[in-house]
Amino acid sequence: MSRREIREQIFKILFRVEFNDPEEMPEQLRLFFEQEEEVEEKERKEIEEKYEKIAAKLEVIDGMLNEKADKWSVTRMGKVELALLRLAVYEMEFDESIPVSVAINEAVELAKKFGQDESPAFINGVLAKFTK
Repeated sequence: MSRREIREQIFKILFRVEFNDPEEMPEQLRLFFEQEEEVEEKERKEIEEKYEKIAAKLEVIDGMLNEKADKWSVTRMGKVELALLRLAVYEMEFDESIPVSVAINEAVELAKKFGQDESPAFINGVLAKFTK
């Protein structure tokens, strides 16, 4: 599984955060991996670990997004865009192994695949404010 595919799996799990209580997420992870038959054990571990690191920082990440996204709070953002932004901001601000430009590019590419027509531009615009 490529890094892009792993990132996509993490996005899909983060998307579920908006529809489930935190105490339900372990069960959601179990269900997710039951549906994703092509995920090997090593990749599953990597996906789970990164999800848990992001989940532990959701309040901080959401605060950063509220601060940077002019006229947009996390409560007003679309669920797809919010999940993508959370993943990208985590990678940009807390994961030194991923270059900022890669985090932005990958988020925009996922927005093209999963978001609405305006999603890539919105994601790019919000994330650009983190580079200034």
